[in-house]
Amino acid sequence: MKFIASFALGACALAAMPALAAETVSYASYGGAYQEGVRKAILDHLPKDHDMQVTEYTLQSGIADVRTKVKGGANDLDVAELYGGYCQQAADEGLLEKLDYSKIPNAAGIPERLRNDYWIGFTAYSTVLAYNTDVYKDNPPKNWADFFDTEKFPGTRALSGYSGQSNLELALLADGVARDKVYPLDVDRAFAKLEKLKPDVSVFWTSGSQATQLATSQEVDMLSIWAARIEAAIKEGAPYAYTINEAIMDVECLVVPKGSPNPQGAMKLVNHLLDPDYQANLPDFIPYGPMNQDAFKSGKITPEKAAKIVTSEENIKQQLVIDAAYWAEHATGLQERWDTFKQ
Repeated sequence: MKFIASFALGACALAAMPALAAETVSYASYGGAYQEGVRKAILDHLPKDHDMQVTEYTLQSGIADVRTKVKGGANDLDVAELYGGYCQQAADEGLLEKLDYSKIPNAAGIPERLRNDYWIGFTAYSTVLAYNTDVYKDNPPKNWADFFDTEKFPGTRALSGYSGQSNLELALLADGVARDKVYPLDVDRAFAKLEKLKPDVSVFWTSGSQATQLATSQEVDMLSIWAARIEAAIKEGAPYAYTINEAIMDVECLVVPKGSPNPQGAMKLVNHLLDPDYQANLPDFIPYGPMNQDAFKSGKITPEKAAKIVTSEENIKQQLVIDAAYWAEHATGLQERWDTFKQ
């Protein structure tokens, strides 16, 4: 893990004596533009709201970092952010403290299915169906069934190559499975559906930037892609559009690693990170949606902006949310099968 030195933080600590005595909490996330966005949208408000200072770390390996610190008896993290499946896996491994919801009133705005004893939804991103408007013109695909229908919608395809997650779900949706019946996954059925499409899949992309480039270069006619990435391509002039219908949503969640140095401060920090007024700032800094639904009532997010945010109430209704518990249990075996499928 890497300590993030912040000039602003240091300056604040030196500026006045009270800051030297302020309560300190630590927070770990994935670094880069994402963590910078969270800092600007939310964390920078922590000192004035709660007289607390935050020490930031960057996760290098996600759950592996948390596991190493907790099992090594040297955990210095109060709050960590993990991908959805990792949150449940960490809980199953006994790596997390139980959340004290009496100290997290802002949790009330988080959808109930994303409030767990050991983790809570924070932000989210979605895999959507995007298509070239020059190719499909007035007859665009509307769902994953259309994506898989290469007779009605001929053309090249691209899928995420990371893992079966989202790919298996969208294959089942394409095969007629209702959203509320997708889990537990019928794995054989999903792979059978994917096998039929495979000859038309010209690329399995392995990074967000590669997916964006596939659209800007018009290399493929249709692709599964993160909503923020296709938005970026469209802003660059790519003749593409996308549909939120049947998008696959994955959630970033907050956890308190076992042995937190400041467990009470950790609960305060979780509550601060879920503050709807500050969550409403997130889309101004990062292409992720705020998970607190009250953020959309703050007055900061216009209806026009909300229409482009995957976590808005209307957009969530059209999507399938990844089942973190299912993937925590089955990830290893499904990853092996996915890797074999791609060959």
